[in-house]
Amino acid sequence: MKTSVAKIPTSKRASMNIQATLEKLSGLRLAGMGKSYRALLETRHPQSLTADELIAHLVDAEWDYRQERKTVRLMKTASFRTRATFPEVDFAAGRSLDKNELLRLSDCSWVTKNEL
Repeated sequence: MKTSVAKIPTSKRASMNIQATLEKLSGLRLAGMGKSYRALLETRHPQSLTADELIAHLVDAEWDYRQERKTVRLMKTASFRTRATFPEVDFAAGRSLDKNELLRLSDCSWVTKNEL
């Protein structure tokens, strides 16, 4: 008995397989992997990567996605009064902030030099 898979052209079968994979990733709540896999398919062929490179790429994407979501969630629950970045800091004289020292600390080179 022949299956319908044998009658489907290769590109259509591959498309169905890709769609099924994306749906499974979504069902497993692996949104980072799904987004990365879609982007990989749009920009280049995943066949250009070895199996271990592809898995590493997808796992890294999921890790980054979850870390980003965790950071956003923690920042929301922290209820900061203001959300300032270094370019937005007001260095007015009344605040006693040394702009050069804060900018030097912002690059975090003191961490790699083990300075406290």
